[in-house]
Amino acid sequence: MQRRTFVLSFAAALAGCGFELRRAPELHFKAIQLVGFRPQSPLAGDLRRALQSVNATRVVEAASQAEVVLESLDDVREKGVVSSGTAGQVLEVQLRSRFSFRLRTPMGKELIPASEILLARDMTYNESIALAKEHEETLLYRAMETDIASQVLRRLASVQSL
Repeated sequence: MQRRTFVLSFAAALAGCGFELRRAPELHFKAIQLVGFRPQSPLAGDLRRALQSVNATRVVEAASQAEVVLESLDDVREKGVVSSGTAGQVLEVQLRSRFSFRLRTPMGKELIPASEILLARDMTYNESIALAKEHEETLLYRAMETDIASQVLRRLASVQSL
């Protein structure tokens, strides 16, 4: 009985404080063109899937069909040593994923000026399990690209008028 009362009071407190799960962003356009991405770019694929799942937004190939154009200016993966042992052996690396973009209309009107999203993740490194660490690195980069796609979507939702 006390447990049920606690759960109900906790739910009432959450509802009363304004807590709300994050909703899918609401985009104010129906057709978008993706330009400047590398062929077979995982980030472009994530963006394409995310855009198509929101408000029935279409990703088109021709600028004449698009209401807005998302232009990739830079999409870079970087890796740097954070710490090393006394023998010069790498102990920790930092993975960085940098994505620069801008949003404009097909006629060239800039809606979002050149913006950059930079994500970094630290990863321990051990040479004796290099294959496993390589797989972990791939998974971390994929997670960062998914996060970047989500952030880009939220920034696209901030555009109120074309």
